[in-house]
Amino acid sequence: MDYSHYVCDLGKMSEKPTTNDMYGEQSDEEDVKVAAQEPIKPAPLPKAKLPDLPIIEKNNWLIHMLFINKEFEKCKQVIKEQIEMTERTCEYALYVQGMIQRNEAMIQESLESFQAAAMLNPNSLENLKQVGRSLYLLGRHKAALDIYAEAAKLSPQDPELLHNQGVCLVYLNDYTKAEECFKKALGVQKTEHSYSQLGKMHILRGDKDGALAIYKKAVENFPENSELLSVLGLLYLQMGDTQRAFEHLGNAMTYDPQNTKAIMGAGSIIQDHGDFDVALTKYRVAASVTPESHALWNNIGMCFFGKKKYVAAISCLKRAHYLSPFEWRTCYNLGLAHLTMHQYASAFHFISAAINLKPKFAPLFMLLGVALTHLEDPSNAKQAYEQAIAIETDNSMTYLNYAIMLFNSGDKSHAAAQYAKFEMYHQKKALNDPDVNALVAKLGPILHMGS
Repeated sequence: MDYSHYVCDLGKMSEKPTTNDMYGEQSDEEDVKVAAQEPIKPAPLPKAKLPDLPIIEKNNWLIHMLFINKEFEKCKQVIKEQIEMTERTCEYALYVQGMIQRNEAMIQESLESFQAAAMLNPNSLENLKQVGRSLYLLGRHKAALDIYAEAAKLSPQDPELLHNQGVCLVYLNDYTKAEECFKKALGVQKTEHSYSQLGKMHILRGDKDGALAIYKKAVENFPENSELLSVLGLLYLQMGDTQRAFEHLGNAMTYDPQNTKAIMGAGSIIQDHGDFDVALTKYRVAASVTPESHALWNNIGMCFFGKKKYVAAISCLKRAHYLSPFEWRTCYNLGLAHLTMHQYASAFHFISAAINLKPKFAPLFMLLGVALTHLEDPSNAKQAYEQAIAIETDNSMTYLNYAIMLFNSGDKSHAAAQYAKFEMYHQKKALNDPDVNALVAKLGPILHMGS
């Protein structure tokens, strides 16, 4: 190879630089080359101003944060601005506005907001659900059912939709279809609400056995749900199984010590066994939760009645009567308390009111006969006793009081006949009341001698 070319180049490089090279100055030819290599930059164009278009969802995050933090006033202000800016085309703002309006009991306004949101997005399942919910709260159950049916086309197996359809059908008295909807909902997803509504539907139909089976299955799936436990306990109580009733009511109070249903049920069982002080302790807890419950004050009054504190009993019963003036049991108990206090005119007043509310309850006519007897109206007292016997022929206490009234009025033969019927039914029921036994011991020999 010929290396002369490279030697020559190295020789040139070994030469000392001139004065201009030492200071970095370039020749004219080099300046031309550099200038030729630099690109020519175009003149900058003036910046065009973009149009200020509103972004429909730009404040959704703020609306969401304010809503979940329950800052409703600020949230409503942001929603108002967003709706005005977007000319009611922001679906989320309308949806949240409907939720806030419903929370403030503005149901009709919430319906309009949800309908506007549904018009913007008719394929939104949530929008249709909320429209149906607002219609349901307005009592328009048929319209709500139609909306839920429309929503079911988007999601046929949605358990919430099936449950809500069942609830609307219950209000429309279509129990067969309602039961189908609840069972379908439970087939998709087992929930406390569906079990509860299905059980309530059986109770409305008068099918206590069916309701009992539903609530037993519900408790198996949700053993710590105090509401289901308390209802199951009350069902057992209504069917006369006090042991199982007390067991389930006690379990309900274990999980929720302030469950008023469980407290009232357990308190009534304790009260029936004569342990009034323990029952009053239970009722004291319930009074702190539901002080305006007429049933609670009725039970408290009868506890005092059992303790022979009649003034306190009447005071509590009067409060119960004030809270629910059309409750016949309270009127009955007031009549009984006034009879015990020998206030026969007041007793007649409350017993008459109870008869107007419950005309087919025989003990009311028996108490009316007692009150009329003491008000010295024997003819009407006889009619009251006869009416009580016509309604319930096997009530031994009616015959006993009737016999006493006839004996005191001098009709011993008829009194002996009524007393014989009393003995017959009294032996069948095998009642053991000390007061009744003492009265029988005095009256029986006299009437037997007279007969």
